[in-house]
Amino acid sequence: MQLLQAGARSLLGLCLTAEHLAAFQAYYDELAAWNERFNLTTIIGQRDVQIKHFLDSLTCLLALPADSAALDQPLPDTVPITTELRTLSCLDVGTGAGFPGVPLKIVRPEIKLTLLESTAKKVTFLRHVVERLALADVEIVNARAEDLGHEARHREQYDLVLARAVARMPTLAEYCLPFCKVGGRFVAQKGSEARAELEDAGRAIELLGGRVHDVKEMHIAEIAQHRYLISVAKVRATPAQYPRRAGIPAKRPLG
Repeated sequence: MQLLQAGARSLLGLCLTAEHLAAFQAYYDELAAWNERFNLTTIIGQRDVQIKHFLDSLTCLLALPADSAALDQPLPDTVPITTELRTLSCLDVGTGAGFPGVPLKIVRPEIKLTLLESTAKKVTFLRHVVERLALADVEIVNARAEDLGHEARHREQYDLVLARAVARMPTLAEYCLPFCKVGGRFVAQKGSEARAELEDAGRAIELLGGRVHDVKEMHIAEIAQHRYLISVAKVRATPAQYPRRAGIPAKRPLG
């Protein structure tokens, strides 16, 4: 895990411990073994997984809200060093093989994490890897975001809602913003089309109770295209009719 260790230090100012690195190695070993049967990811070489999955996921640490005042400030350049870590409720929508949620949980174990995935075989892997890594306070839900977003136990219950490579921003906003508490934050990891997607999503974000907080460009040397963190603040409740029924947000994006 040397590439991950060096990348976390140079990109995020984050010093990973020996325990962190051992957990990431175990995570990689399980991912590689299970991928031979379940095709969990097309990125599987150890070098690529360290950078394109693990390090890329850890960039979301920059978006963890410290307090309510943080929504008025841009995202930081490095992960803040603090001994008083706030317990956050975090939902990872369309987590797949656990990205970005599981890497964040390894480094910030105080997070109360929910992993949402609609594909049963990936849910089976997630349950295995969470047990293998002995991660506490992790809930794994096998459901679609359009359905779960109307359940009282999950609707507007999360401080932080994350999504990585799930859908374009107009659709993704409808999947994710209904889960955010007012005062919480929705963070999307995006590639080179981030700003164009965000422009298309402006009406949807406003309609769903959000306001763009910040767009941070990330320069990861080993990834050719630039990566972006789009941070959206939840400023008012999402209207009750959203999200629409399964499949509609993707077929008819708001705006």
